[in-house]
Amino acid sequence: MSNKWNEKYWQKDFLNMKSHSPSDAKLLMGGVKGLKDAWRLGVLHVEYERLKKIQEEQQQQ
Repeated sequence: MSNKWNEKYWQKDFLNMKSHSPSDAKLLMGGVKGLKDAWRLGVLHVEYERLKKIQEEQQQQ
């Protein structure tokens, strides 16, 4: 069973959606190294989902 959360496609897509701080860009490209990184990646994933939804709604108009 594949879980979208574990796939890296969203990270690459999110890097191209907006500008990121150097630490966030490094996390998105390099992956999780500890609990703090995992928490931050979760926050970034929620932001990605929100922006992706807005982007899809704009394309439907």
